This record gives sequence, C-alpha cells and structure tokens, in this order.
Amino acid sequence: MPRGVYVRKNSNVKTNTGMNKIMHVQVPVIVETDEQIEAKLTERFEVLEEMAQAAVDGDIRALIVSGPAGLGKSYTVEQVITKADISEESIVKGYVKATGVYKLLYQHKNRGDVLVFDDADTVFFDDISLGFLKAVLDSSDRRNVCYRAEFSLIDEETAERLPKSFQFDGTIIFVTNLDFDVMIERGHKLAPHLQALVSRAHYIDLAMKNARDYLMRIRMVMKTGLLDKTGMDQAAQADVMDFIEENHMQLRELSLRMALKIAAHRRKGGNWKRSARVTCMKAA
Repeated sequence: MPRGVYVRKNSNVKTNTGMNKIMHVQVPVIVETDEQIEAKLTERFEVLEEMAQAAVDGDIRALIVSGPAGLGKSYTVEQVITKADISEESIVKGYVKATGVYKLLYQHKNRGDVLVFDDADTVFFDDISLGFLKAVLDSSDRRNVCYRAEFSLIDEETAERLPKSFQFDGTIIFVTNLDFDVMIERGHKLAPHLQALVSRAHYIDLAMKNARDYLMRIRMVMKTGLLDKTGMDQAAQADVMDFIEENHMQLRELSLRMALKIAAHRRKGGNWKRSARVTCMKAA
C-alpha cells in the first residue's frame, strides 16, 4: 500500500449549541515510493506500446496519448510505426490548418491507414478541425466527413480534386502534451470538444504529474541504454543522473533531451558541471 503522510487541516464544525468550533482533522496525503512510481510508469508505457500496435493493426480506430514533453511518448509510438513499415509521412507535426486536416484525412481514409498527429495541438483549438475529427471518430460503421465551401480542395501530390465528402476507415493517433482530463475537469472552453474526442477514442494518460515522476522516467530510460551510443561508461552515466537529480529544481526542463545535453558536457570533461550549470540551468 502507498505510504500515507498525514497533515493537519482545520475545519469549521457547527456544534449542537449553534456555535462554530474549529476541529483538527488528519487528512492523508498519499506519497508513492520510487518502486511504485517505476511500476506505474512501466505499466503505462507498456500499455501505450500495446495500444499503438492495436491502432496499427486496425483493431482500434483512435488513440489519444497525453503526457509531458520530452519523456518518450512520441518515441514509443514512432517505434511501433517504424516496425510496421508505415511511411514517416503519416506522422504530422506542427501547425495544421483545417483544410490541411481534411486533406490528411482523405489521404489516410482507407482501412489499414494510420495518421499520427504528434504535437500538432492546433487541431484541437480550431472548431472546423474539431468537427472533422469528431466526424471521423464517430462510433458508427459509416464515418463520413464533409467539407462544403465555395472553393475546391486539391491534393497537391496527385493533382486530384478532393470530394466534398468521403468515408473515413483509417485510424488516428494523437500524441499531445495537453492533459485532457485536467482541462475537462476545470471547465476549459475546449472541454466539450475534448470530452467528445475522449468518448470516441482510447485515452492514455502517462501519469507523469510532478518532478519525481519525471526523474524516475529519466532514470528508467537511462537504465535501458539512452546514453550507451555516446560511448560513456556506467560511472560517467551515473554522474549525469546525479547532476540531474541534484539540480532538477533549477534545470530548464526535466526531459530525456536534457539528459542528452548534460551527457554532452560530461563527455567534454574538464569543468563540465560549470558549463552544464550555465547552459542547462536557469539563472539564479
């Protein structure tokens, strides 16, 4: 069972005399052990790999993967895509207009096609794009999407004029830094749309919410050989992890990218900690 750390909380309680009385209530705050965090993250990333494979196999129609940047969610999905020999052009990153979303859906409309929106969160902030996505993720057998406008869309690759509507039978994977659950709970203006997407897709929250989760994830990936290709021995790799843990509150970010940056300083030698502090940490 998780360890409980108890804190004192004051509560106003009305007594039978009608007077308010302050009572001290012990409220448990759950603190996970390192072993529990590692088990949690291992399970989540294993399920992510399984579900990404299910998407590639066409067993599921849509998958949403939510987690902080730079900790391996995109890499895990891309590994599955690569093994399935799916073109890298199926992975879309960055800014995508609504017309671009429509074209991409058309290009990946057939059964067996996989379309990945990786850190392309602009699609969630555009009503037209959201309309397209909700249409193609509908639970019905016929998932039709329509684009009715005064002008025609052209597929630049084939010079083909896109139809005003078509049936989508492909699969979509969203890889995002947005925490849909939190945004929905807080009543964000996008909450109804995000709830609609979650209702239509399988949703994985990678459960990395704080610095301890981030540090454990970095430590886990380093154990699997993140820095092996750099030629660093185990002692040097341990120096990198020690530096990250000792200075994690001041680092510009906690990510696998940061581990690689600090490793570059460690390989350089000399007063590597000084250069790492200057380039990787926020000024005091």
